[in-house]
Formats: sequence, C-alpha cells, structure tokens
Amino acid sequence: MPRIVERVARAVGRGVRVEILPYENSRMPTRLHLSAGRAPRAGSGEARGYPCPLNVFLTWDDEEIERLLDAGGEARFLRYLEAIGAKLDAWQGAREVDFATCSQAEPSVLFGGLDFEA
Repeated sequence: MPRIVERVARAVGRGVRVEILPYENSRMPTRLHLSAGRAPRAGSGEARGYPCPLNVFLTWDDEEIERLLDAGGEARFLRYLEAIGAKLDAWQGAREVDFATCSQAEPSVLFGGLDFEA
C-alpha cells in the first residue's frame, strides 16, 4: 500500500489527502482514501467542479492481492504502479470525480474490487 499511496499522491497532485484506512472487517477491508477539505464554491472564482468535496475510497479484490504473491507478481505490480495515473483518469470520468478541482458529484465514491492490471 505505501507504494500505491506514493504513486496516487503524485498523480492526483496537491490538495488531495491520500491515506490508508486499515482493515476493520470483511465489509470494511483495507482502503485507500482520497479526500479534500471542500469542493469549490460557486461564484468564488475557483475552478468549477462538482458540488461535493473529494471523498473517494479504493479497494482491491482479495484474489488480486494474492496473485501478486505468485510468480511474476512483482513485475505485474510495477506495471500497475506505472499505469496508475491513466487508471485514475479513467476512473474519474466514469464516476463523476474531478481530482483537479477536488470535487465529485456524490458525497462518497467507492472504486471497489480493483485489479492490478496495467
């Protein structure tokens, strides 16, 4: 997770907090939380985005995590780290999230069951 945090933080830029939320139970696995204090205000002169402040959670499929321990897992993970910026771009368009303005359309967004494909 620390390597993913570093890459995600670099990809989303300043103003976004990226933190690991530890495993709580089977319904609340280890998560990566991306957040910002507030969304841009209408008429404030700030970049316009969605109405809600950034509040995104990322989780990975358990089987995918286990596959990283198989032969070739480290190389697969390195390819994934290199592709994370493009993945974040694709995810934000699909779920009405805008990292540039630290905003999103819904109060909370989950990108769950992720894999480690590049």
